[in-house]
Amino acid sequence: MDINQILMETNSTSSSRPKHLCVLRAGLGLGIAVWIFIRLCGAGPAWGDPPKKFQPFEPLQERLVKEGFDRSFLQALYARPEAVFDHKGITAYFSHRESTLNYDQFLSEKSLGQATSYLKTHSKTLDRIRQRYGVNREVITAILLVESRLGTFIGRHPVLTTLSNMAAIEDAVTRDMVWDRYVKEKSSQSKDHFDKWAARKSAWAFGELKAFLTYVNEQSLDAFSMKGSYAGALGFAQFIPSSILKFGKDGNQDGQVNLYQHDDAMESVANYLKQHGWKSGLSRDEAFRILLRYNNSKYYANTILDVADRLKTVR
Repeated sequence: MDINQILMETNSTSSSRPKHLCVLRAGLGLGIAVWIFIRLCGAGPAWGDPPKKFQPFEPLQERLVKEGFDRSFLQALYARPEAVFDHKGITAYFSHRESTLNYDQFLSEKSLGQATSYLKTHSKTLDRIRQRYGVNREVITAILLVESRLGTFIGRHPVLTTLSNMAAIEDAVTRDMVWDRYVKEKSSQSKDHFDKWAARKSAWAFGELKAFLTYVNEQSLDAFSMKGSYAGALGFAQFIPSSILKFGKDGNQDGQVNLYQHDDAMESVANYLKQHGWKSGLSRDEAFRILLRYNNSKYYANTILDVADRLKTVR
């Protein structure tokens, strides 16, 4: 029946109807009003429907698909329970200050004793690497000591999650949420400073995320089994993924480049340094400049050289 006809018939008989029919008429009028409102405004979500969940990785997946990654592979990967948005890593990276790190700890008697034992345990492999790449074993050992305590401390953050989190803040909504909820009260920097930092780091992280996904696919590795630093560096040598693709080596000849294995990590470090100009007989200044390519920190480079000097008496 047409809605206007219903209204006309209801009005024409209202004065002669008993009270309970008037109540019915009022209810009918309210129902009609709701029906008109819905028809004019469009139907919204059903009552009780939950709000759409925050999905920071959906835009990221679309960007990766455009870069050639398989959609079904990405959907399966990001559907895993380990794929969580963790603001702590972003906050830590934004707040990080290189000069606050205590590099003196690596020159302690305990640290040097650990490095000495490592040199003796892996002496044959390190000598083979020195002959092939021209990188002395003390420098390789010093780097592994500083980077991961000789493979005993690689970080606790899933690399995929770390890089995905940082890449996701390219999206303005996600970036603003991170600032408002987690960063603003802990930082002395302005929102504008954070936005510029986020734009730069999210672009970097997206490139490293692509490299990481390429790496785990090529090497048939489980992406979520790989833990690393808050900045996305992984393995005993703490390489970023793009460096693994360029400089990673299969040191133990098992058919897989895996920087969570000592031989692979040691040879990859040597290859990295050689490809950046390392050779036998370098002066300290020349070695220092090459080490800055590994980690652009004067504190870091000097510590590596100081540790290496202390280890040269070990045979």
